Amino acid sequence: MSRIYNFSAGPSTLPVEALEEVAGQLVDYQKSGMSLVEMSHRGKQYDAVHNETIQLLREVLQVPEGYHVLLLQGGATLQFGMVPMAFLKPGMSADYIMTGSWAKKAAEDARVVGAVTVPWDGKSCSYARIPSQQELSLNADAAYVHICSNETIGGIQWQTMPDTGSIPLVCDMSSDILSRPLAWEKIGMAYAGAQKNLAPAGMALVIMSEHMASAARTDLPAYLRYDLHIKENSLYNTPPTFVVWMTQLTLKWIKKIGGMAEIERRRDEKAGMLYSAIDNSSGYYRCPVDPASRSAMNVVWRLPSEELENQFLKQAQAEGLSGLKGHRSVGGCRASIYNAMPVEGVKTLTDFMRNFMQKNG
Repeated sequence: MSRIYNFSAGPSTLPVEALEEVAGQLVDYQKSGMSLVEMSHRGKQYDAVHNETIQLLREVLQVPEGYHVLLLQGGATLQFGMVPMAFLKPGMSADYIMTGSWAKKAAEDARVVGAVTVPWDGKSCSYARIPSQQELSLNADAAYVHICSNETIGGIQWQTMPDTGSIPLVCDMSSDILSRPLAWEKIGMAYAGAQKNLAPAGMALVIMSEHMASAARTDLPAYLRYDLHIKENSLYNTPPTFVVWMTQLTLKWIKKIGGMAEIERRRDEKAGMLYSAIDNSSGYYRCPVDPASRSAMNVVWRLPSEELENQFLKQAQAEGLSGLKGHRSVGGCRASIYNAMPVEGVKTLTDFMRNFMQKNG
């Protein structure tokens, strides 16, 4: 087997150990004579996987008592609509902090439901930084404040969660969930698509406080009701069983390598290596992001010309470095260095960057 290094923003690289475990049991799960993905989601074997996954999420993310953990279909994009439908009640407005493409998409869906106010918009700085606490003019009567903790396209990240006071903070953490400990005392609800740090695509992790859960509307179509999903332990309908299984295996891998402490250490080492290669290139590679707002998950950079960027991407692909093309809306290069990307992969990339610069600088 010869695996390349996959730097794609999502779906993205997964722990090899988890993939190998699935490969070994996909046809015959625990000598049952059939695959887990063929079994009833009401059966004992899947039920064990389901409940252990939720318990592992609580343990690894240190989710406190008084918070519900949900495994829902539709990815984070469905949450763009579910959140305002549940909490943006008639006569109310919600604050959306505009840090880039994903924050804007969430706000666009919220506007279909109700009124949206924007306490800060990074358009004037080309969405190259996160606002300071002092720049946020929050609406004291807002139903909630929404942020995207890490913008995969722009490569910017909230280094700490903003203080929203008594207003619930709702956080889209699709691209940096499980990469750092969370200040749960500041968070009313966090949600994340699975396909970056958790598992394959097809699921959203939702963690919400009891306070928020009790405020959610119940006069909605069944699948859009958080209370039903809480009551049924995320088994109101058939869950994405394969994605849940992969999430369980990813969480077991995280525990095995040393938990969040080791994840943080590797995260900082990988991000440090890559930003050092950019910053020490005498301007050959240029990161457009304010240094204080740089993402530790999605590193973006430009070369002196688009011609060189195309050449760089083509040669990198030939060297087994895949998924480095920047988003079509911004161009350039991007390396997504999620949890399952090994340090060796980033070292291989930075070695290639230095060699390319020497040959083409």
